[in-house]
Amino acid sequence: MIVAMRPRATREQLDYVSGILRDQGLLAVSSTMDDIAMLITEQCGTPELVSAVEKAAGVDRVIVLSGPQRLTSREFRAEDTVVKVGPSDEAAFGGTEFMVIAGPCAVEGRDQMFSVVDAVVAAGAVMVRGGAFKPRSSPYSFQGMGLAGLALLAEQRKRTGLPVVTEVVTPGDVECVAEESDMLQIGTRNMQNFELLREAGASGRPVLLKRGMSATIEEWLMAAEYVMQAGNGDVVLCERGIRSYDRSTRFTLDLSAVAEAKRLTHLPVIVDPSHSTGRPHLVGPMSLAAASCGADGLLIDVHTDARNALCDGAQALTAQQFGALMDRLKPVVEAVGRTLPVTPARSLAQV
Repeated sequence: MIVAMRPRATREQLDYVSGILRDQGLLAVSSTMDDIAMLITEQCGTPELVSAVEKAAGVDRVIVLSGPQRLTSREFRAEDTVVKVGPSDEAAFGGTEFMVIAGPCAVEGRDQMFSVVDAVVAAGAVMVRGGAFKPRSSPYSFQGMGLAGLALLAEQRKRTGLPVVTEVVTPGDVECVAEESDMLQIGTRNMQNFELLREAGASGRPVLLKRGMSATIEEWLMAAEYVMQAGNGDVVLCERGIRSYDRSTRFTLDLSAVAEAKRLTHLPVIVDPSHSTGRPHLVGPMSLAAASCGADGLLIDVHTDARNALCDGAQALTAQQFGALMDRLKPVVEAVGRTLPVTPARSLAQV
């Protein structure tokens, strides 16, 4: 059950409603989103309790929920949420436009960032991706440039005017990453790092939440609940493939999860065809399939020198391949009633 208070409800009114719930043995967790105070319970009370709460001063509405979801559920919000990213809302996930984020898996250096960003901007990407902190399976693999990588991302944001998204891996890094980026990415290995989810939720930045490589759809959505319960309604879900026994692809891209998540939640859902397939020749077909099945956008790995990439070069598209994919996407996106954003011409002169 969710009790949503009126915009001008007082603290005394909120405490009174909390007391009603407590007297009936219901523990309520408080949350504030879009300046609306809410009380959220694990169980639902009797119809009489619901009626009493609805009549209490300061209460706007009471939502009775049927499943484990609360703030992410369609019962809480029937209409699709549009998550806007960037100082001037340059990217909007969940609306009529199909968003494409592109860039290298990892920030490796200034020259690399200039060449890759030039390519993806010219092809029509609306956001730049790049990992400054890289959690890797092996402790001997490249772990990212850290703060120096963040500075290079910020340089590209200033140069192009495009918002950037980068991964944050520890709660202690949330503040500094939020200062240099427009969106925080929670990677597959951290999907159930609950303290990180709470810190990201409290950061004030939109959050891109990747599905855990072994996570169910329900677990994925409940991870989003942690972010939203911390007061952040700007969450974009990202399907990035799940582990299976088949070694033909890096992971198994679960496009059925996109359609099911869109049924269960009002949050936008995008697809990462690069990490899921691990094969450049599959990125294009899976991107078209993602657009066809209702995804709100894509997250694509692009590198201009993939052979020498320090991270996941085997899955990256070349600049030419990415440009060709953007051309192929247009009719598919339009066939399902959406459009690719018309990106304004930007000066890419070095700063």
